[in-house]
This record gives sequence, C-alpha cells and structure tokens, in this order.
Amino acid sequence: MVHLFLSEPDWSFDGDDDSFKQRVSLLNDLEGIMRILIASQSRSEARFWLCNDISGISSLSSRQQRELFMNLLQTSSQKKDLAAQLLQMIFQKQPRKAGSILAKKSHMLEDFFRGNPRRILHWFSNFSGTSDMEHRKGAKALSQFAFVNRDICWEELEWKGKHGQSPAMVATKPHYFLDLDVEQTVENFLENVPEFWSSHEFANTLEDGDILCLDMKFFVNRFVKLMYKEDMEEIWKVINEFLMEEAFSSLCCHLLIALTERELCFFLDLLQESLNLDIKPKVFGDRCQYLEVILSRYSGSDSMDELLLLNAVINRGRQVVQLLQDDEHKDEKLQIKDIVQKIFKMPANPDGLVPLIKQCSNKKSTSSIKLLALHSWALHYFLTEEYGPPEAWESLFSSNGVSFRHSGKHELLHHNGLPDDSDSESDGRLSSSSKRKKKRNHRKKRRKSSTLDDSNDDDLLDLDFLYDKMDRQSKPSYWLLSTDGYSTSWSSVDLPEHLSKHCFSTWMKWGFSR
Repeated sequence: MVHLFLSEPDWSFDGDDDSFKQRVSLLNDLEGIMRILIASQSRSEARFWLCNDISGISSLSSRQQRELFMNLLQTSSQKKDLAAQLLQMIFQKQPRKAGSILAKKSHMLEDFFRGNPRRILHWFSNFSGTSDMEHRKGAKALSQFAFVNRDICWEELEWKGKHGQSPAMVATKPHYFLDLDVEQTVENFLENVPEFWSSHEFANTLEDGDILCLDMKFFVNRFVKLMYKEDMEEIWKVINEFLMEEAFSSLCCHLLIALTERELCFFLDLLQESLNLDIKPKVFGDRCQYLEVILSRYSGSDSMDELLLLNAVINRGRQVVQLLQDDEHKDEKLQIKDIVQKIFKMPANPDGLVPLIKQCSNKKSTSSIKLLALHSWALHYFLTEEYGPPEAWESLFSSNGVSFRHSGKHELLHHNGLPDDSDSESDGRLSSSSKRKKKRNHRKKRRKSSTLDDSNDDDLLDLDFLYDKMDRQSKPSYWLLSTDGYSTSWSSVDLPEHLSKHCFSTWMKWGFSR
C-alpha cells in the first residue's frame, strides 16, 4: 500500500527508529541525483522556471516593486542591459511617455535621419492628397514649419517638377506637397535649417511616440545614454512611474531574463528584503506562496543550486518528470526510479514524516521543507510510473481515506443512445437490478430488429459484442475527490500531480500551524 500521510499523525513521534533514518537517507540520495539533473544538465530550463514562478509573487506593494527594480537599475553591473530591456517595455506599452521626452530632445533626431533615406521617406512622406485630410507625422511638421518660416527655408524645398511652388499657391492647394522631393528636402534641412530640428512644429509630431517604431534599437541606445551619461531627470521620472504602474509579473517576465546568474542572486537578495520574514502560506497549494516562504529563508550562503532544486520539485513536478523522458537523462532516470521504488516499498508508518513536518516552520532552514518536497515529488513520479487501471487508483483513494465519486465525464453511450448514468454512483458499480433491466431491454431490441431484417443478423452480433465490451469498460476514469471538495474532475493523467501537491500542502499546513 502507498501511504500518502494524509491522516493526522502522532506528533510525539521523534523519528528515532531505523525506518525514519532509512527514509531520510533515501531522500538525500534522491536529492543528489536531482541536483545533477536540474542544477547541472537542465540549469537554464530550471532558471527559466524560477524566474516565471518569482513573477507570480503578489505580496509586494507598488512602492516595493519600484524600489526593487530601481535598485537594480542603479547598482547592478548589468544595469545598462536591464535598462535597455525596461525601455523597450516602455516604448511598446506606453510610447507617449517616451515621446514626451523625445519632444524635449528633438534636436537629437538629426543624427537619426542623416544619411538614412528609408527613415526620411517613412516619416516625412505622409502628405495628404485631399483637402479634407491633413498631413501627418513629419510631413505635417515640414509643411507647418515651411509656411511659418518661409523667409528662411522655402528655398530649401526641392520640387520634382520643372519649377518650384510658391507659398501662396501651396497654401490654397496643399496637395501640391505631393510633388515635393522629400528626401532631398530633408537633407537640405539637415544641412541648412538647424532651427527646424528644435522647433515646436517638429517636436509636436514626436509626442505620441510613433517614431520609436522606425528603429527601436536606436532609441533604446540613446535613452540609455540619457539615463546614465546625462542623468536626465525626465527619463528617471518616467521609469519611476512605469515601475509603479506595471504589474510585477510583467516586469519579472521581461527583465529577469536579462540578468546573469550573479545578478539574479543579487536580485533575490533585494527581494528578500521586501518580503515578510515571518510569512506563512495563506492558501496552501499556491506555488508562489511556497516560493515566498523559501525566499524568506534564502541567504547568500545558500547556493543557487539549492533554490533551483527546491523550486523545481515544489512547483514544476510535472516538467521534471517530463525531463526524465529524454534519452540524455536515461542514467538519472534509472537511478531515480530505483530510489523512488525503495521509498514506497518501505513499511508504511503513518507517523513517518512527523519529524520533518514539525521542522517546517523553522525560520532559519529549508532542509525539512526540501525533504518533504522531494518526498512529494517522489510520490508524483511513482504514481506516474506505476499506476494506470481505475481499480488501482480507487484502491489508493480508499486506503488513504480519500473519498471519491465518479465524475461522469466522457461517459460512454450505450446502444439505446443514452449515457450510462451509473457513472455518478459513488461506488462506481451498477446495481444488479439495473443490469438485469438493461440486458432484458437489449434482448427485446435484438428480437424486434431480427423480425424486420434477418439479413442484418451478423451486423447485430458484431454490435452485440461491441456493446458488451463497452459495458465491461464503462467504469469511468475520471473522479471527483474530497481533496478539493469534489470541485474538479481528475483523470489518471493529472492525478499524480494533484495528489502529490495535495500531500505537500497538507504537510506544510500541519507544519506551519504547530
């Protein structure tokens, strides 16, 4: 029998026996193999899992998350890479904030357009061909500035026709701007009309931030320089506002990937300062809250290997099981399988995890939590490998006090075209009277069909065989369990993960309530 340790144990048990020591020894052996699998062979994937799970932490205030990332931006050795990633987020999500800064630094766009016909044509060629439509973007800036300052710049306008157009003519027929040689005109303005690049006409067209899409990399690099070389106050103000407004999950998903492992450790140290060190999981089963508990105990002396391992076995159990299916992990799979089978072949002692559970609330260590997490993952793996038939699952439920009902999901249709409503029975078995009734109805229908067309006898026999087979296989493979208040229909595919997480949550709940 597989013991899930879901019944309240004898808390006086101190673990001073051979079975407990053997269990801890096997879990330590399992940890050693898991470290090789997760922290060495699959480290980049494990880091990705950790960053994703950190993003689910919800206990930080807006002010705390701002201070956390501002600290990184100001002190990290990778701060420019991080700033570049953050600026790209701002450009994509709130381009007007960056556009307002560009409008104040419009003169720096001279370098952006100089010698680049593609950018010039894209931004300055948006002249309207109809009287009821106004010019857009750079075209609007060119036309407005040219009219207001025609005494100093009208001669710099290059026309495609044989002769130029006068201001008076273009004023009455704005569509004449369609004949402007835009590329040469802008080049002339770059060389001879410096006033245009600082004008409010040009600046106004930058405020919506649309220009950022022309070359985001260029603007990211320029803004990074404005941040760290010129220490431009307006940019830091925009960043402060964005860090307050943006969701913590979004910031983590976009920014943590830009950190080296050393920088990630630095981030975790900063994060720990923002977490409640006395935190206890409020919703047992919430993986982000378990991660908060672990991080609240995290210190510089703990290796990243330890954190990657803990997060993987607690929050990414199914992904770790999937890793073992790869051929490159064949040796680790054999070793893990051997250790797991030894764990669950041990004599069932209902108090076997008591010493570990009692140590969960120890604020200075994660060792007991780690061993419990390894045990729950071992259960996940064992159930995945060893359990299949519905009878085996129902035996596991019954022997561990888990009440269940058949969910009726994906019910098989019987030959009368109606679903078998027996799936909703709690014991999963048809009553003998209902079975006899179904058989009588079945025989009556066969006799009636045979009088209509004897030539279909062979087909009916084949259908008979099929229906009998369906009756034998109609025991459902989906269950509603008391573990979650009968709220979800669980299949044999998802049960290993659900039961292992439920066990871990139960053990943690006991540990933190003592």
